[in-house]
Amino acid sequence: MTSKKQQYVDWFRGSSPYIHSHRGRTFVIYISGETINHAGFAHLIHDVALLNSLGVKLVLVHGARPQIKKQLETLKINSDFHNGWRITPADTLPGIEQAVGQVRVNIETHLSRGLINTPMAGAALKVISGNFVTARPYGVREGIDFGFTGDIRKVDTDAIQKQLELNNIVLLSPIAYSPSGEAFNCRAEDVATVTASALGADKLIFMMPDAGVKNEQQKIIHQLNLTEAESLADKNQNDKITQLHLCSAVNACKKGVRRAHLISHETDGALLLELYTRDGSGTMITTDTYEGLRQANINDVGGILELIQPLEEQHILAHRSREQLELEIEQFTVIERDGMIIACAALYPYDNHCAELACVAVHNDYQKQGRAGELIQHIQQQCIKNDIKQLFILTTHTAHWFIEKGFIEGDLKQIPIQRRDMYNAQRNSKIYIKNL
Repeated sequence: MTSKKQQYVDWFRGSSPYIHSHRGRTFVIYISGETINHAGFAHLIHDVALLNSLGVKLVLVHGARPQIKKQLETLKINSDFHNGWRITPADTLPGIEQAVGQVRVNIETHLSRGLINTPMAGAALKVISGNFVTARPYGVREGIDFGFTGDIRKVDTDAIQKQLELNNIVLLSPIAYSPSGEAFNCRAEDVATVTASALGADKLIFMMPDAGVKNEQQKIIHQLNLTEAESLADKNQNDKITQLHLCSAVNACKKGVRRAHLISHETDGALLLELYTRDGSGTMITTDTYEGLRQANINDVGGILELIQPLEEQHILAHRSREQLELEIEQFTVIERDGMIIACAALYPYDNHCAELACVAVHNDYQKQGRAGELIQHIQQQCIKNDIKQLFILTTHTAHWFIEKGFIEGDLKQIPIQRRDMYNAQRNSKIYIKNL
């Protein structure tokens, strides 16, 4: 099989768990006004159609800030902001409604196209818009009357759920309505956040210009737990749009959304990369354990076997049968990433405060990223707690790596007699020892 074909097969196999897990799930996707103006918007809409065809229940929430700005400038109407909120006097509302309406029609038009040789080919997408969101006046804050700026009051989740059950895409705009028949200009981020929380959505996704949340060194952070995300939000070190989306994502996760994603419309296919590859393309904020180091259990046997089998075939690791793994599973520590075992190690205690470190393995995609070192450090800490004073390993290929970790070459006489009796002379493994 050619390299390109094999890459495709590997990708498809890697994405299949996500295809399965996302089917029937509800995703709320926020599409910023900047995203809609971007040259890659048509490709994004094709990817949205693909999600729909894969059984994902979709609610799209669109922004319109640049479009509103342009429309109000055309009408020669000044528009002010205060603390991130647009002030909406009565004379600005018609221009805002016109800009929002044009954006909504633009999105519906793109979703209605059946383009040949695209994911839209032959698709029969139904897009439903309506008065699903109820708003109230944002009111007077710090002495400023925000006019027809709205605050979300309620989301008609029952009506939205009925449309999602029919496999329709629900499209929400930043214009919401009051029971008295007034229209209010709301922040689209708030519409997305409140809707995702009210629906109990599995994911809230923000499409935006930047590639994700950055740390102090201006490098993208690919995953954050809720505590870390809150801390970064408080530091206010990202650009205004990313900061607003980060705060919205934190609020959504606090209110029941399991995962929020901040990804860039600048990267073609970023939505698919984020949802159908293990490492994604932007920043994910999660309330659950996305990657964690833990004690192995019986359900991990299959994942460990899959991880160590290639190393056994290369004679790097000694062969272990499924039955042996099942019996020894309590000796293993694993690192799990989004449901996949990506690293493992085993510890076998002996008499005289001595233990063997064995079966250290890291998935090819995650090597040279410190996982093995993290495992060894954790196991050494466990040894110290359990009064194990000496750790030894048998290796045929990775001697230098263990030397770097403080192990010193030893000989057969220095390991416990029980382990000496099981030594496989054909493998001719070298012995390294570390005093703790």
